[in-house]
Amino acid sequence: MSRRHQGRGRLTVAALLTALLSLPAALLAGGPSHAADYRYWSFWQRGEGSSDGAWVYATQGPSIARPDDGDVEGFRFAVSANSGSAAKPRGAADFDTICADTPAKDGHKRLALVIDFGTPDDAPGGERPPKRRTACARVDSDATSADALAAVAKPLRYNSSALLCAISGYPERGCGEQVSGKESGGKGDKGESAKDSGSGGDDGGPSVGLLAGVAAIVALGAAAGWQARRRRG
Repeated sequence: MSRRHQGRGRLTVAALLTALLSLPAALLAGGPSHAADYRYWSFWQRGEGSSDGAWVYATQGPSIARPDDGDVEGFRFAVSANSGSAAKPRGAADFDTICADTPAKDGHKRLALVIDFGTPDDAPGGERPPKRRTACARVDSDATSADALAAVAKPLRYNSSALLCAISGYPERGCGEQVSGKESGGKGDKGESAKDSGSGGDDGGPSVGLLAGVAAIVALGAAAGWQARRRRG
């Protein structure tokens, strides 16, 4: 075998071994898709990163985000697994309408807030959600979203990790707790969630993706062995 072909064989085997080592991590990342559901307040911003002015899940928490004058922000209480399945605030959300009766003031900014307390299905046992409400918060120009919320929707409740637990005292108890399958049956509004996490049920056996990955590992291992035998021949 020529030196050029030997080099090609070494590169091929190296590439196969690299693929063998990297496949398990990729398979683990795409493992079972059944995520836990949690009951919590989600935070939304209107129009940021969206061409149609739709609600966008906030990338920063309300205690960090510093919105600009004229922004519209929303809070929604619901049961969901993550930002992809979280229920959005319902109803109209227009700054000019919400802040029509709140005049501008030097050194301050106005923010339109939508506070959606969710549905009875998502409420903790024994509690009933208040009606959705809107408010215009006029706060200092450097205020955070949490400052604006505190100005119009007290009392707020946070846990020791600064997670927002309650707005206007709702809910009275709990904070981002995991809920059982029976409790999460409502999961926000029907038809509002994002794509389902999977098709069909999970019987606890290995997934199709995992079986295919194992087959790929076996095939790559066989190919690597064949290349090694060719180099020795």
